[in-house]
Amino acid sequence: MNTPVFSPSKRSEVAPFIAMDVLSEAAKLEAQGRSIVHMEVGQPSAPAPKAALSAATEALKHGRLGYTEALGIKPLRTALSDHYRHTYGVNVSAERIMATTGSSAGFNLAFLAAFDPGDRIVLTAPGYPAYRNILKALGLIPVEVEVGSDTRWCLTPEHLEAARREGPIRGVLVASPANPTGTMMSAEALDTLIHYCDDEGIWFISDEIYHGLDYAGEQKTALQTSEKVIIINSFSKYYCMTGWRIGWMVLPEQLVRPTERIAQSLYISPPELSQIAATSALGAVQELEAVKAGYAANRTLLLEGLPAIGFDKLLPVDGAFYIYADISRFSSNSLKFAKRILHEAGVAATPGVDFDPVHGHEFLRFSFAGAHEDMKSALERLSGFLG
Repeated sequence: MNTPVFSPSKRSEVAPFIAMDVLSEAAKLEAQGRSIVHMEVGQPSAPAPKAALSAATEALKHGRLGYTEALGIKPLRTALSDHYRHTYGVNVSAERIMATTGSSAGFNLAFLAAFDPGDRIVLTAPGYPAYRNILKALGLIPVEVEVGSDTRWCLTPEHLEAARREGPIRGVLVASPANPTGTMMSAEALDTLIHYCDDEGIWFISDEIYHGLDYAGEQKTALQTSEKVIIINSFSKYYCMTGWRIGWMVLPEQLVRPTERIAQSLYISPPELSQIAATSALGAVQELEAVKAGYAANRTLLLEGLPAIGFDKLLPVDGAFYIYADISRFSSNSLKFAKRILHEAGVAATPGVDFDPVHGHEFLRFSFAGAHEDMKSALERLSGFLG
C-alpha cells in the first residue's frame, strides 16, 4: 500500500514578501537586545488619529460589536463619498463604495470580481510584490513591465501595446504615488493611460493607498478621468491605521454586486470597530497633516544625507514615504547587502529584489515613515558602516 502524500498546493508556490522577512529578522535581533532602526516596512510611527481612538473607545463601552453589511457600515461609506467630493471634486455614490479588511482584501476582491483564471494583468517593475503574489495564488498571470527613467518610471500605452503583442491583456494595475519608488504619474500621463484602457476594454485598477502623501506632484484620483476604473485605498498609510486592517474600494456599478457576493463568503464584513474608527479618522485632517509634515522633514533629511554617504542615485520621491536607492557602487546583491547593514549597522531596509526580480539586486528601499531622530540615527549608522 502506497503511503499517501500530503503536499501544499501549487498556487501556494509564491515568492516570500521579503520586507516582512526582514522585519522578522530585525525583531529577532531586537529580542537579543540589539537596537534596530526600522526602514524596511511602510508603517507610520504615529498612532491612529485621536478622533479614531476616541470613537473606538466609545464603541467598546457600548456593548457588542458584530457583523456589518458586507459593503461596510453606511456612515463610513457616506463619509468616504463626502471625502471624494471635498478632496477631488468628484461625486461618487456611497452605493459604489465598499469597506474592506485592509487594501489587501481589496486586491483579492478586485482580482476575483474582474478576472478569470489565466487572465493576464500588467504590473510595473519595480512594483509592490504582493500584487504578483496574489495574482499567482489566484491563478492569474502577472505581466511585469519594466519601467525606467525614459518614462519617469511610469507605465504608458506603448508599454501596453508591447505587452499585448505577447498575449491579450485583461487588466492594468497602477499605483501613484508608487511603491517602492515614491514616483507619481502626471495628470496627463494618468489620463492617457486610463483612456487607452477604457477604449481597449482593459480593467484599470488604481492603487491609491498613498494618496494624501504627496510632496512634489499633483495628486489625482483615477475617478476624475473615468467611472469604469477600480479604486483601492486604505487607512493604513495617510491615516496611520495599519493594524486596524481597514481599507476601501470604489467600484464601477457593474462590479458592486459581484464583489459584494464574493466578500460575503470570504470575509463576511470588515471589523466593525475598525469601520467606526475609520469614519472618525476621515475628519482628522489637521492632525494628519502634521504627521505628513514629519515625513516631509524626513524626506528632506534623507535626500540630502543619503547622497552625502554614497547613495547618490535616487529615484524621484514625489510622494509616499520611500526612497529607492541604487546600491550598485557598493554591491550587486541587494539581499546580502541588506542583511549586512541589518546585522552590522542595525538598519533594516528592504532589498530591491522584493520589488523587481530582474534588476532589483542593485537597489534598496528605505522607508522614511519613522521618527525624525531615527532617520538621523540611520544616516549615522550607515555612514559608519560604509566607512
